[in-house]
Amino acid sequence: MKYAVKYLKNTFHPITVPDNIKVEEGQMVLVRTEKGEEALKVELVNSKVAEQWAMTKAEPQAFPVIRVMNQHDLQVLEDIKKEEVESFFKCQALIAQHKLVMNLVQCRITFDRRKITFYYTAPERVDFRALLKDLTQVFTRVRIDLRHIGVRDETSILDGVGICGRPFCCSSCLRKFATINVKLAKDQGMPIAPGKISGTCGRLLCCLTYEYANYIDAAKGMPPIGSSVMTSEGLGKVCYLQFLSGTVAVKMEDGKIKEFPKSDIEMVDADVNVDIDIPAINDAYADDSSDIDIKQLEDDKNSSTGNV
Repeated sequence: MKYAVKYLKNTFHPITVPDNIKVEEGQMVLVRTEKGEEALKVELVNSKVAEQWAMTKAEPQAFPVIRVMNQHDLQVLEDIKKEEVESFFKCQALIAQHKLVMNLVQCRITFDRRKITFYYTAPERVDFRALLKDLTQVFTRVRIDLRHIGVRDETSILDGVGICGRPFCCSSCLRKFATINVKLAKDQGMPIAPGKISGTCGRLLCCLTYEYANYIDAAKGMPPIGSSVMTSEGLGKVCYLQFLSGTVAVKMEDGKIKEFPKSDIEMVDADVNVDIDIPAINDAYADDSSDIDIKQLEDDKNSSTGNV
């Protein structure tokens, strides 16, 4: 396996090349997909990726190459891109005319112009029969597909860069969305602030699941926040935990906060006269968006549909 193409959500698909066609990395080729003919760029497959595909038997569906695109094909592709923009606004105008509660996300037209797909998000199921009737009058002799997707799907196909400075996981490495809730952030000692734990899609960050198992392992043997402990410097109360370093912050009876390795402290059944405030590790990251309902950031039926 030498060459592949990037398709929806930047998924790599190997290509099958006929003997009479020669392809090179970086070329634009026409391939046949389940949606029709698509113009895609040839990518070189890393040998390690090919080995992983072979070992796990998880190789994506291969696309047969129809031909290498020539200058005429490239001009047709440019025209299609312009048509997609025009079609997007035509559909958007009809949606407004019918007063439908749906947000148009993207329009895609296959290279053979046999199919046009409109992706949209909506809070509830939409009765678009009247809209579809009007669309068939505007876009004649073409198959029209109105596809409902979730807000996570929307972000994955539009692509972009996350707060980490890297391309969105959902449009690069993620293939399936895991269920995410606020507990994941709380258990990792993260700031419970929408601006810190949510992504562009308006849902909790997908990466909250990446290291969760490590935090759970690191939390073993850690005393609960607010518990009384005995340290080498006296009694105190646990005010926050540093999972990755394996240390426990203890507020001493004199009001000072000191950190100790979790192996150097012992929980005791004693009444320590110390007041515990908001954990300092969270307070340092707090923002002014506390009036937003955190539950709104959790997954629901409209988060992802897999309908891309």
